[in-house]
Amino acid sequence: MIGVDAAAQTLLLGLLVVPLAGVLVVALLPARHDRGARLVATGFAALTLLVSLGFLVPSLRFGGHPDEWGMTPVVPFAEARLAWVPRLGVEFHLGLDGISYPLVVLTALLTLLCCAYTVAKVPAGGSGRTLAGLLLVLEAGILGTFLALDLVLFFVFFEVVLLPMYAVIAGWGGPGRRRAARKFVLYTLFGSVLLLLGVITVVVAAGTADMLALAGGFGLSRTTQCLAFALFAVAFAVKAPLWPLHTWLPAAHTEAPTVGSVILAGVLLKMGTYGLIRVGVGVAPQGAEWASPVLGVLAVAAIIAGSLVCLRQTELKRLIAYSSVGHMGFVLLGIATGTVTGIQAALIGNVAHGVITGLLFFLAGAIKDRAHTGDLADLGGLRETAPRLAGLVGFAAIASLGLPGLAGFWGEAFAVVAAVQRGGPLWSTLAVVAAIGGALTAVYFLRLLRRVTHGPAAPALTRPAVITRAEWLAWTPLILLTLAVGLVPALVLAATADPVAALTGALP
Repeated sequence: MIGVDAAAQTLLLGLLVVPLAGVLVVALLPARHDRGARLVATGFAALTLLVSLGFLVPSLRFGGHPDEWGMTPVVPFAEARLAWVPRLGVEFHLGLDGISYPLVVLTALLTLLCCAYTVAKVPAGGSGRTLAGLLLVLEAGILGTFLALDLVLFFVFFEVVLLPMYAVIAGWGGPGRRRAARKFVLYTLFGSVLLLLGVITVVVAAGTADMLALAGGFGLSRTTQCLAFALFAVAFAVKAPLWPLHTWLPAAHTEAPTVGSVILAGVLLKMGTYGLIRVGVGVAPQGAEWASPVLGVLAVAAIIAGSLVCLRQTELKRLIAYSSVGHMGFVLLGIATGTVTGIQAALIGNVAHGVITGLLFFLAGAIKDRAHTGDLADLGGLRETAPRLAGLVGFAAIASLGLPGLAGFWGEAFAVVAAVQRGGPLWSTLAVVAAIGGALTAVYFLRLLRRVTHGPAAPALTRPAVITRAEWLAWTPLILLTLAVGLVPALVLAATADPVAALTGALP
């Protein structure tokens, strides 16, 4: 009988092997079986989600000891080590703990929903078979980033997603897709160079790339930590993206197909904020403390700037894209405080943003498919032509603006509370300004609802629009999760409490 540790390792490796096996099977299928290939890809995505949910089995999660919730930076509850480049001391080292697990499940879920969505609808520009295969490659790269416990391996997985996402935007996007895809690549490559320099700085100084051995900045001087954290922070700010390095995001979201926007906003952006927590704070805590005031100011600037830009937007997908800048500002504010409350705010904010913004982009895609435009001036009266769709847009909008009882509330509220708890004139001021930014979020989303759902029906939406079965299947899990996380935040916070306490315990 296979042991508990071996079973956990098998599941851990399965998170990467299953989607990659799906890519291989899809590639081997004849081109004439396009729909069959999309169904196969959906099946492999569903299997990946089931593998991720396997860690909910207590004996696997706890390693056979339910009283030892081994979710700290030094004791992940599932771990796998394989020899990779032994002469350089680099291992294929994977691990899963309470910080990464919610994002792993979110990635698997959104990939499944996107693959299933392609079965019913393939964007113009290329074959559905290729698109589904690229979604599985993206899933493997994103999951690998969340699982990697070796800095070099983390960098490799971090880069794996670059070309597939470029292909998704450039191949199936809108009229300006190639320019948007090039901008995405150029910005991301700039961040990648800085990330590589940060990894080299740490590995050379510490003599190891093992993130467990490096936990708490072990073996690194304060100067090295400050330098490394500065490099990491800018690199991850590009990926998140955080203001003022966000300018690639609106174009990428506007031109990307619906499934590309969902993956991009739902989980790919989280690679940046997750990296800032896992690598930045985890490996260079003294650097994080040194940079915290600057990060706090930039976070609040992002919240205000994102809200003000959204008030001026006239295109639906661009407005949702710019709203991500503000929401990621709240995540950064939580991280900048360096407190348990702040880091937990960032983690639940990541999950909530992934769920809610994924739903918003699905809905925006549905509206654009029906109206053939995303210009707010050409939309309106959605509650007359598609009352159910209008109701869902209203639900997603009020969830995103942070209504209590829905998922978006906890991350933003906890981030402000964490800034107040940090104390001092600077952090108190940042908390007040962030709260004002939260109010502005409500203003631009209510403006959006007034423009899209109310008023006389626009010419683009004069015919009744019926929600298809495929759309209901894609949207329902996100609706339920928005309610579940909003009503029971412990679904995320309970898993993150111990590892976050250990992580912040290393801060000065």
